Amino acid sequence: MHPLLRIENLTVEFGSEAGTIKAAKKVSFSAGRGEILAIVGESGSGKTVTALSILQLLPSPPANYQTGKILFSADGLQPEDLLKKSRDELKEIRGNKIAMIFQEPMTSLNPVFTCGKQVMEAILVHKKISTVQARTETIEWFTRAQLPDPEKIFARYPHQLSGGQKQRVMIAMAMSCHPSLLICDEPTTALDVSVQKTILDLIRQLQKEHGIGVIFITHDLGLVAEIADRVVAMYKGEIVEQNYVGEIFDRPQHPYTKALLACRPANHRKGERLPVVSDFMENDQSPSDQTGLNARKEPAWVLRQNEKKGVLLSVRNLSTWFAAKKNFLGTSVEFTRAVDDVSFDVYQGETLGLVGESGCGKTTLGRTLLRLIEPTGGKVIYRGQDLLEKSKRELKSMRGEIQIIFQDPYSSLNPRLTIGAALAEPVRVHHLFSERPQIKQRAIELLEKVGLRSEHFRRYPHEFSGGQRQRIVIARALAVSPAFIVCDEPVSALDVSVQAQVLNLLNDLKQEFNFTVIFISHDLSVVRYISDRIIVMNKGKIEESGTADDIYYHPKTEYTKKLISSIPGIHPVGK
Repeated sequence: MHPLLRIENLTVEFGSEAGTIKAAKKVSFSAGRGEILAIVGESGSGKTVTALSILQLLPSPPANYQTGKILFSADGLQPEDLLKKSRDELKEIRGNKIAMIFQEPMTSLNPVFTCGKQVMEAILVHKKISTVQARTETIEWFTRAQLPDPEKIFARYPHQLSGGQKQRVMIAMAMSCHPSLLICDEPTTALDVSVQKTILDLIRQLQKEHGIGVIFITHDLGLVAEIADRVVAMYKGEIVEQNYVGEIFDRPQHPYTKALLACRPANHRKGERLPVVSDFMENDQSPSDQTGLNARKEPAWVLRQNEKKGVLLSVRNLSTWFAAKKNFLGTSVEFTRAVDDVSFDVYQGETLGLVGESGCGKTTLGRTLLRLIEPTGGKVIYRGQDLLEKSKRELKSMRGEIQIIFQDPYSSLNPRLTIGAALAEPVRVHHLFSERPQIKQRAIELLEKVGLRSEHFRRYPHEFSGGQRQRIVIARALAVSPAFIVCDEPVSALDVSVQAQVLNLLNDLKQEFNFTVIFISHDLSVVRYISDRIIVMNKGKIEESGTADDIYYHPKTEYTKKLISSIPGIHPVGK
């Protein structure tokens, strides 16, 4: 019997004005019925290109399938080479025999149609049934996908659902035609750990019930440990290692696989310097990895409790409510209490972690502190002054002391401005230097501080990787020498190895500049690693707070215990 899918010597090239880039090089592996095969690697490793090639979803040109076969056999009999299929033949296979779930469900779902109508459409394309039957099947799949109140979800539009709910809709759509093979391309990257665990459990449950094969693409080996049977590790377009999941974790053979395992914060004690890929790959020439920042091996600085200084920021009874319902006169009659009567202190020089699921209020709280969102009530006392009583002009003069680093560095940077101009702007606005040569020199110094080079000064944001863009955003925040920085999910969208570089960088810069940080994240393993104290938020309120180790190893509330138990795969080390 033939395997469900077998890829033989697949080479995929992309043509450009600069030349030809080989995104996948002689890739060979198989996926069986009833098994979950994980493909792991960083951005640019070729894993998504390989997956998209299975259904020929890459635009051609510029993509060119230079060599190889993609052999698919739904019934185990004579396999068919998908690369030789016509467009019409592929249309019959896509969504029917082979289905795919993408990383960002919002871009996969049509915003102008209800969720129910979109799943119905997928069913009607491949099944000769009535609209009434298709509607019934859609609601049944919404129920199997564990969506709350499937009848109501059927009538809702994508923007009315949470990230986890949208991903469940995509799973329902993918499974609705009973495919033989399900391809999951980073389906949980943007989700909270608890929602992520629910989605993983759902995929595994449906895979077992229907006996389908699953190809699960991710950069996180923690997820692989949670869900996979076998693992394929890719690096720079090539497969460097493949084996059963137990062998990969217990006896990894290739330096790159060892690097992916080693750089997760959950595998390290608090404050211990995280290794990066270049520590393992002798021939890696990535510019951002050849800097002194990553070459230094001393442990990251960690604020000890007995070193704690005075209170820098004091929050008292802070509330931020949003109108949820208005009457016919336009008066708000119901509110969403995003932040609800919250009080805490931030000590000078510390890193305070703020953690919780999406919708818990942590991002709203961080932005309210900086008055990017106006509060409903309360006090935010910074160096003895209530920020909520400041005029816009007074607040603008304080922006040099208080900065924020956002989750998505690409949307934080103006695509029309060079990196040099983006770094020079805050220096000029806050009158730190007046002469052009001085401003340029300051921008170059900042680039070098975050591990980039002076020649990057004239490049644009699209010319950098995600990790490099995050470094640039950090450099921009440091341009005015702030005393206090809010980091809002700064590493959640990054590969695990790039995440390690950015966490090391933050610790290095914090040691050098001694600024105070509120670090917001839904990942407790990252927050535990970088923070001195942690506040856990739930439904707008503080669930519990304490030292990082106490919260992580000795949680008191069921909510915190649930967050920690949802951390996938590799169990955290002890103290």
